[in-house]
Order: sequence, then C-alpha cells, then structure tokens
Amino acid sequence: MKRIFFVFAFITLTASIASAQQKNAVIEVIDSAVYDFGQIKESAGPVTHIFKVKNSGEVALVITNATASCGCTTPVWTKEPIAPGKTGEISVTYDPTNRPGPFTKPITVYSNGKTGTYVLNIRGVVVKQ
Repeated sequence: MKRIFFVFAFITLTASIASAQQKNAVIEVIDSAVYDFGQIKESAGPVTHIFKVKNSGEVALVITNATASCGCTTPVWTKEPIAPGKTGEISVTYDPTNRPGPFTKPITVYSNGKTGTYVLNIRGVVVKQ
C-alpha cells in the first residue's frame, strides 16, 4: 500500500511541476494588429500610432525587440516586463518624406509571449501637398 501511495505522490508531483513549467506569457493587441493612417500629407512629416498590448498569460511578458521592414518606420516599445493582466505599448512612427503613394509596413515583435514572432502592420497613402 505504501508503494502505491509513493508512486501516486511521485506522479502527482511530476504533473504539478510540468504544469508549472507550461505557464507562459501571452501577447495580445487590444484593438487591432493593423492600423490604417488613411491619407497623410508628405509635408506634415512623421506620423505615429501606439499599439496597446496586453499580457493575457500567467507570467511576465518581455518584449525583447521590435523591428521594421525599412528605415522609414521606427518602433519603440515598453522595455519593462509587463505583468499578467497588465498592458504595455509599441509606438510606431512612419516618415512619409519622399515616399508618395500607398504603403504597408510590417513591424515584427519578438517576445517571450509567443513562439516565433508577432507581426503588427501600419498602412496608408502618402499624398504630396
């Protein structure tokens, strides 16, 4: 009987450890992962949108990097760990100088909140004026 109890206790402990190790952060964009600036005037200069992200997971979310597809787009993100249930920001600035016409720019976000990457997008149309 003692042997069965110890085997049961070992299996329960092993399952508890495995369950604790599976807890992770979950990155979630609050509104949308795509933002459309619509028409923007080239002469007005850079435009910015702030993506609000939430950690829907059970451990702290850490955004380790955010990269844009070209030098015309600059992401800036919350550097501090985002606690479960809390929010952070990824600010994306687009410079329309000498870029008339439609644009779509992906921003790749690296974090512990998802295997691989999370992609945000900005888009719009630059008009000369």
